Amino acid sequence: MTGRLAGKVAFITGAARGQGRSHAIRLAQEGADIIAVDVSQQIETVPYPTARAEDLAETVRQVEALDRRIVAREADVRDLAALTAVVDDAVAELGRLDIVLANAGISTPASSLDMDEETWQTMIDINLTGVWKTIKAAVPHIQAGGRGGSVVITSSLAAIYANPGTAHYSAAKAGLVMLAKVLAKELAPESIRVNTVHPTTVATDMILNEPTYRLFRPDLEHPTREDFEVAARTLNRLPIAAMEPVDISNAILYLVSDDGRYVTGTTHVVDAGGQL
Repeated sequence: MTGRLAGKVAFITGAARGQGRSHAIRLAQEGADIIAVDVSQQIETVPYPTARAEDLAETVRQVEALDRRIVAREADVRDLAALTAVVDDAVAELGRLDIVLANAGISTPASSLDMDEETWQTMIDINLTGVWKTIKAAVPHIQAGGRGGSVVITSSLAAIYANPGTAHYSAAKAGLVMLAKVLAKELAPESIRVNTVHPTTVATDMILNEPTYRLFRPDLEHPTREDFEVAARTLNRLPIAAMEPVDISNAILYLVSDDGRYVTGTTHVVDAGGQL
């Protein structure tokens, strides 16, 4: 078997669709076996349809089509016991763990003072605390392997560049930066690297929905994707409205492979010039 990740195993949250599915496929293309988790029930407070069981089944189908092994289970990143059980069972089946991609997240656009407490708390529970629970459940298996490894946390350009209607999202994503930096220092003696990746808008179901279009185009009552793209292009210096998930997957591949073997504690920005 050839590939930059031959013989390695990666654990990916939010793997049913979007960036998570893309990461699973891209790492599998490079030889990795996959542990994939996601939810199949609608997440409270989220104004667009969240993943379903058939979405995770499609991720399984595409990874298996690459002749790689995959263990896929339902687990909510807010449930540490469920995450731990999934990882424990999957590592017993696949034999090791080398890579953790804490990718699961939600978007619930809302004004800072108008959002209700549940909207704030659900965001923090999934996008920040859920990442810590993911790492707590999974990283001990990398430590036990004694071979080193890599953790990549999906943050956002929103951790760096402020936009109205994103206080809870930006707070969570900014919190991930310091979580990663602390972990990078703690885990460096074991050759476990920890980095954050910071995308601008990515063409996934989390972005391509009317609530997000309204966030970008509050001047319109029912903005379309085309209306959204007009505004989105103003955020990026390169002439695009949104990147494709594989653009982030390729950045993550660099971070988790030997190409990035000395990269840790960084904020890896993939933003089409959005922070400029």
